[in-house]
Amino acid sequence: MDLDGFELLSAVAVGLGLAAAAGFRIFVPLLLAGLAARVGHLPLAAGFGWLDDTIVLVVLAAAALIEVAAYFIPWFDNLLDAAVAPAAVTAGVLLMAATLVDFPPWLRWSLAVIAGGGTAGLLHGALAGLRLGSTVSTGGLANPAVATFETGAATALTIVAVMLPLLAVALVVFMVSRSVRILVRRRRS
Repeated sequence: MDLDGFELLSAVAVGLGLAAAAGFRIFVPLLLAGLAARVGHLPLAAGFGWLDDTIVLVVLAAAALIEVAAYFIPWFDNLLDAAVAPAAVTAGVLLMAATLVDFPPWLRWSLAVIAGGGTAGLLHGALAGLRLGSTVSTGGLANPAVATFETGAATALTIVAVMLPLLAVALVVFMVSRSVRILVRRRRS
């Protein structure tokens, strides 16, 4: 591994920010990461060159549009949350692993599974709880507002992760700590 301390921190920060964005939406951060790689703003680890392939980008764009639209359907969005939870974790793992350029495979995949998958899964679970609360309290009428927030957050966090990775880490730490507090509070009540 021939990275200096700042490059190491930056690579981990980008990956963590992208993984967190996958907790909000699965395909939006994959698409934006692929586009960033395509234009040279995001170096990819060996084996992840497929992410900036034209066909993959077209498929990711279609999948992102379908995913975003599906979350605007009240009640269906709750079913979707449960169904896509493993995919959110998987996207978090892939995005984290893709950014860890020049890391030994054992370290890349360990960080990707623990930090990337864990962050995406935790945030996805917390957001699913938020949407369920919205469905129960408003009959689903406020769910499109939640969907708009999540899509915007996924987009913004992805852009911040690529452009300002250390800021992305600060945002992720805030979101994860807030999510943990909410989940602990729910368990107690």
